[in-house]
Amino acid sequence: MCAETADPTADTVDYRDTVFLPETPFPMRAGLPAREPGWLERWEKIGVYDRLRAKQGRAPFTLHDGPPYANGHLHIGHALNKTIKDMIVRSHQMMGFDARYVPGWDCHGLPIEWKIEEQYRAKGLDKDDVDVVAFRQECRKFAEGWVDIQREEFKRLGITGNWADPYLTMDFHAEAVIAEEFMKFLMNGSLYQGSKPVMWSPVEKTALAEAEVEYHDLTSHTVWVRFKVTEWGSRMVAVSDGSIAHLEPAAMTAHVGAEKSKLDSASVVIWTTTPWTIPQNRAVAFNPSISYVAVEVLKVIEGSTAKVGEVLVLAENLVKATLASAKVEEWQQVAKLHDLEHTVLAHPYANIEGGNGEWDFAVPMLPGDHVTDEAGTGFVHTAPSHGDDDYQMGLKFNLPMTYNVEADGSYRADLPLFGGQAILTAEGKEGPANVSNIKALHGAGALFAKGKIKHSYPHSWRSKAPLIYRNTPQWFVAIDKPLEDGMGQYGDTIRARALKSIEDLVKFTPPSGRNRLHAMMDSRPDWVLSRQRAWGVPLTCFTKRGAKPTDADFLLEDRAVNARIVAAFEAEGADVWYAPGFKERMLDGLRDPEAYDQVFDVLDVWFDSGSTHAFVLRDRADGTADGIADVYMEGTDQHRGWFHSSLLQACGTKGRAPYRGVVTHGFTLDEKGMKMSKSLGNTIVPAEIVKDYGADILRLWVAQADYTADQRIGKEILKGTADSYRRLRNTMRFLLGNLEGFTEAERVAPADMPELERWVLHRLAELDHVVRKGYREYDFQGVFQTLFTFCTVDLSAVYFDIRKDALYCDPADSLRRRAARSTLDLLFHRLTTWLAPILVFTMEEVWLCRFPGEDSSLHLQDMPETPADWRDEPLAAKWEALRRVRRVVTAALEVQRTAKAIGASLEAAPVVHVEDAAALAALKSVDFAEVCITSGMVLTGDPAPTEAFRLPEVPGVGVVFELAEGEKCQRCWQILPDVGSHAHAHTCARCDAALTGMGK
Repeated sequence: MCAETADPTADTVDYRDTVFLPETPFPMRAGLPAREPGWLERWEKIGVYDRLRAKQGRAPFTLHDGPPYANGHLHIGHALNKTIKDMIVRSHQMMGFDARYVPGWDCHGLPIEWKIEEQYRAKGLDKDDVDVVAFRQECRKFAEGWVDIQREEFKRLGITGNWADPYLTMDFHAEAVIAEEFMKFLMNGSLYQGSKPVMWSPVEKTALAEAEVEYHDLTSHTVWVRFKVTEWGSRMVAVSDGSIAHLEPAAMTAHVGAEKSKLDSASVVIWTTTPWTIPQNRAVAFNPSISYVAVEVLKVIEGSTAKVGEVLVLAENLVKATLASAKVEEWQQVAKLHDLEHTVLAHPYANIEGGNGEWDFAVPMLPGDHVTDEAGTGFVHTAPSHGDDDYQMGLKFNLPMTYNVEADGSYRADLPLFGGQAILTAEGKEGPANVSNIKALHGAGALFAKGKIKHSYPHSWRSKAPLIYRNTPQWFVAIDKPLEDGMGQYGDTIRARALKSIEDLVKFTPPSGRNRLHAMMDSRPDWVLSRQRAWGVPLTCFTKRGAKPTDADFLLEDRAVNARIVAAFEAEGADVWYAPGFKERMLDGLRDPEAYDQVFDVLDVWFDSGSTHAFVLRDRADGTADGIADVYMEGTDQHRGWFHSSLLQACGTKGRAPYRGVVTHGFTLDEKGMKMSKSLGNTIVPAEIVKDYGADILRLWVAQADYTADQRIGKEILKGTADSYRRLRNTMRFLLGNLEGFTEAERVAPADMPELERWVLHRLAELDHVVRKGYREYDFQGVFQTLFTFCTVDLSAVYFDIRKDALYCDPADSLRRRAARSTLDLLFHRLTTWLAPILVFTMEEVWLCRFPGEDSSLHLQDMPETPADWRDEPLAAKWEALRRVRRVVTAALEVQRTAKAIGASLEAAPVVHVEDAAALAALKSVDFAEVCITSGMVLTGDPAPTEAFRLPEVPGVGVVFELAEGEKCQRCWQILPDVGSHAHAHTCARCDAALTGMGK
């Protein structure tokens, strides 16, 4: 290897100016934070995205953007999400597709409405006192402002796309299509109004979708409650003495005597963490497969609310735990109960003072598979208005629904004992309802025990306040109702079509996403579409005045009316629904306006985003021919969010999923694996990373990580990312420096290249397959790790290291140097395009250093085709063997360098002993001294002496150190016997020829 400066101790001519040292304006220090904005401006100026769209004859590839909410600065999850999307789009574009990306924003819904309400509250105003259209316009203005802010923040990350014309769910056309898509459910008969429990936010006074719910720990009251048995069913009972009798209720006492008479005063005990639901109880559920027993309390600890002598019915497996909770010290079993169906209980508040007969009714015991004996008492208190299992029991057994809880989370004013009391306050805090019920239960003698429990509990993702299940009239889409819409290729119901799509039509990355979405879709209830809010697309339907929801003509189904609504929204936006006289305008001449009521609920915002396939993929010129995207890509939480709602919506209106692929990423955590939280002070803001490191470092962090799992990020991780970046940058700098002035006239055909170059081409052919496959499968970590290893191990540590000497010191027209530069050119075109989807700014800088020009851009290029015949497996196997021996030689020389025996490897001429004859022949077929960067070398098959250096992992190879003989060439620094015997003083034959060729 040559030196960049001559040996200062030598009495020689200075040959520094004759060496082909690397020349490049590409700096070692990237300066990304300051330089990246300039490239962004350049791309916008030359119109890179539009010029890519103008390329003809390319197969389309469409990633459909899941819209973020337009309501705040970007967080690190946004950066992860959009960067992965950008890598997908850019890589497919460079692989020859017309890769379109239309960014979008979700502009309706609670997150934005809540921000405006916060502003109102800060001013002491009430939203309900403001004209609804004026309020909606403020929401629209708020969203517009954040769209502009977020757009610039996304662009700063290097995200490519149609930023000039994004989609917004609040655009008039979008609102018109959302309404039109909703009315397809109206017309196909799947829309209905029902009354059932839904997740309800007393703070926001609206129903919430499952995707708007998050779970946090909450400490709740817990109570064990007695339900007195008033009538036993005609069932088999095994008494404690082992006798068995078939008992009729009236014959119980007579048949079994005194011991059996204890059952007449027994109580069934339930356990609940929601005491406020006791007034709504209408049944107690049991599981026929569970073994139940009756136990008598014999002794209690002081302070217990249990009573000596009382008889309790419990699941056999839960007796000990339940009695311990009530401080019962001793008990005995009275009977085993094999079946409890037809047993009747009294409500805990039956005949309570001040109850006004509200709870003086029979409470049936009903069989339910959802009951377990894993916790509680083995019985489930059932309030059909306040839980899904409870509601299903109500439907099955025709239990009455209750309407005791108002929208603000308080009991109805006329409910005895508890009227007007809040379950949750307007601030999301616990109201008096739970404690009032506990006191009432105690006063009625029904409280067996009480306590508190910390458990995971649903909260609103916006207000962060706890939620309740509340029965309210809502609008639903029936997902199991057969549809006669002519789109039954994949099933006749929405659920069937969704499951079929998941099973057969969609590829999931990672594959586990299929099972997750399938399980959710398989078990989900009907879709709740309505929200009691103001900012959104209204449910554009009319109901017949005086009709019941179950009546056939309850909903107005009129295509002409629907068409008028769509036209009005297209021209004036959804605000027109709230304009005075709109109903009359829509129904005029078609129906009697006085016969119908207008619905003013708004659609679940997930219906908005679920409909985007219609107004983006189907309707836009840069959409898709069939309205189906190649891929949807979001966080794993969107299995219950956007993936889910889009699937439901499209299966109802298209008959299948709107996507062919679903890609999911995990969440972002701090370096310790903790969830990021402002209160913990561990949040990482993308803008700060960009400011300190540059966007390419953030993008490289994304590429280095397995995005399918949760991601960790922090200062130390980013330092490691920056180090990887510097090593890659050095690789590109070496390429640029040694390609200076390269012309096509220098190019050497692959067939004429030395073996070392042909080995590099073989590696490029291998990598081309790996890289393209990785990008097709969205495996950016695999692509990056493969390329990083190639750059640092194959190139920097081997090929560049070996070829520096030829590149710097060979004559300009030598085959070896020309072949090396030709190979560097081939490397350049592949590495820049392969890495461009990840390091968008850096690779552009690299490209422009070689190919400057007003309209030049790497991002207008495709990945070059790599000839298959570059692959040469025998050659690759040979060079793998050579590299193994090379490792032994370099390790042996490092020992000598550490011992100060030599300063550089060129001072050595080792003897290498190789036992294997084939390996020895392979070494002798090349200039192995050149490969090992020594001035000389002896290769021998003789047995290695005892003192030879060896590596255990490379058996059969021993290296004996010897110093090189001769004088040091003052141009290339090799120590050779012929130095000093040529026309040019102190040079070797190779350097003497090079100098002569230069006219020196």
